[in-house]
Amino acid sequence: MSKTRTAIVTGSTSGIGLGIARALAADGCNVVLNSFTEGEEERALAEGIAREFGVETAYIRADMARGGECRRLVEETVERFGALDILVNNAGIQHVAPIEAFPVEKWDAILAINLTSAFHTIAAAVPHMKRQGKGRIVNISSAHGLRASPFKSAYIAAKHGIVGLTKTVALELADHHVTCNAICPGYVLTPLVEAQIPEQMEAHGMDRDTVVREVMLARQPIRDFATVEQIGAAAVFLCSEHAALITGTTLSVDGGWTAR
Repeated sequence: MSKTRTAIVTGSTSGIGLGIARALAADGCNVVLNSFTEGEEERALAEGIAREFGVETAYIRADMARGGECRRLVEETVERFGALDILVNNAGIQHVAPIEAFPVEKWDAILAINLTSAFHTIAAAVPHMKRQGKGRIVNISSAHGLRASPFKSAYIAAKHGIVGLTKTVALELADHHVTCNAICPGYVLTPLVEAQIPEQMEAHGMDRDTVVREVMLARQPIRDFATVEQIGAAAVFLCSEHAALITGTTLSVDGGWTAR
């Protein structure tokens, strides 16, 4: 059995999840990548990280909308690597609509993937972490886990729920040297967000810099996007021995958004 720490990062084939997976690999962790698809591209991504950082990796397909698959992801990881030291719950989706027009199926999917999946993965991981006498759980919430905005009822309900779940799990596991914390990013420059910028430029008749500062980042006093590398570094810190007494809290990486 390898003494190298093993980490699962859900929703980790792009964006924030991939940034966290790469940061953990750079820190010497074996990493399990996850998404709901399965093909050569996903496995090649995992293999590339393994070569780049000299660690072991795996790609395990699991649909985070299905509780049984969430739990299977954990059990399959332990079977392959012999342990689970770090669990990062990152998988998430979004939909924007007024509450009276919010599609029920979108509400159900967002709550399932953004919140309930974390319940399932944590519940499956805890027995292994207790047995090891240590562990790190990092849940990716959002500035919207601490503040609200209109037209995002499901997303905000789920992200607030993640913060509450984080606090509860931290209290339950405090005697087992297992910490549980949430990272709350503001806007992060992912491919998904990058793709929204031209749309916003057209809608507002602004150039790129103006639409970013005056529309997209209007709530952030520091009007810069966070990077996936910064979120990855925050996760690595929370998983380190330096953070052994940090548990049940939120780490905001939001340019001052929630300081207002």
